[in-house]
Amino acid sequence: MTAPLVLGLETSCDETSAAVLRDDDILGHVILSQDVHEVYGGVVPELAAREHLRRVDAVVERALDEAGTSLDAVDAFAVTAGPGLIGALLVGLGWARAASWALDRPLVAVHHMEAHLFGPLLENPDARPPFVALLVSGGHTLLLDVPEWGRYTLLGETRDDAAGEAFDKVAKLLGLPYPGGPEVARLAGAGDPSAVSLPRPMLSRGQRPGDPDWYDVSFSGLKTAVLTVVREMEERGTLDARRADVAAAFQEAVVDVLVAKTLRAVEATGRDRVVLGGGVSANRRLREAMADRLGADRRVFRASARLSMDNAAMVARAGRFHLDRGEIAPLDVEASSSLPFPGLTRPTA
Repeated sequence: MTAPLVLGLETSCDETSAAVLRDDDILGHVILSQDVHEVYGGVVPELAAREHLRRVDAVVERALDEAGTSLDAVDAFAVTAGPGLIGALLVGLGWARAASWALDRPLVAVHHMEAHLFGPLLENPDARPPFVALLVSGGHTLLLDVPEWGRYTLLGETRDDAAGEAFDKVAKLLGLPYPGGPEVARLAGAGDPSAVSLPRPMLSRGQRPGDPDWYDVSFSGLKTAVLTVVREMEERGTLDARRADVAAAFQEAVVDVLVAKTLRAVEATGRDRVVLGGGVSANRRLREAMADRLGADRRVFRASARLSMDNAAMVARAGRFHLDRGEIAPLDVEASSSLPFPGLTRPTA
């Protein structure tokens, strides 16, 4: 039996993306990033929604052209329903609902962060459960135990800023352009992380398994520490000469915390595989440090830079999983900026 042809659509933030997928094969995939936000130093929700509305038809058409198929041939539609910017989500969801109704095809509503779990699978068939997952993006930082698809145990999460958000805020402090994550990483490559002392929030020798902060992370205090260092350097007139060192020290602090927390989860669960997902998973230092600390007996899976960013291929793959389970959304399904993670539970005491 031929696998269904799934059209995925992603409009949760500032990437308009469409993908055509059959099984794990990406037949067509378009990601159109919005540069209108750069002048504001961050995503402006109203502008994001307007850009999605202008671009979505052309992006879908291009993805279908790449796949060598037509809209009529699509068997099901998968679309991000949340979390994300509500106006941006409504554009993609509205388009998918209309197409589903017009063609009488099933509609699958996808959780954005669950979709990130499927990104590495599209490039490596071994990136399957059981594994520990670290999802790190601009809006979320989640540490999960994944015994099987659809069953997720939340071990830890951020208590304030997400990792990607912290990168963007520090980029602003250092006078770097938006998006800040890649800029901080690029600058850090020219710096010495040991030249500036920064804290490792919620990471101490006194912590023990079962403590509330054993797996959780926090980056707000680290951002404040960077602000203090930057102001001191500005007063001394040394910031320009030491900007790369600050970036390197900040990046190393974030990586140390994320890797240490993940290693705790791996040791507690006995998993020998780790999946990295979300935009921050494209950070080279994070990938290298994770692989080094986990050792040769454990494997790290992560998607390429293209499939680490917000994209419709991962949405289509997550949609296919739920489609196979018969989890079809009603046509009046609503977008939600705080959509609950499906199948997510917290560990029992």
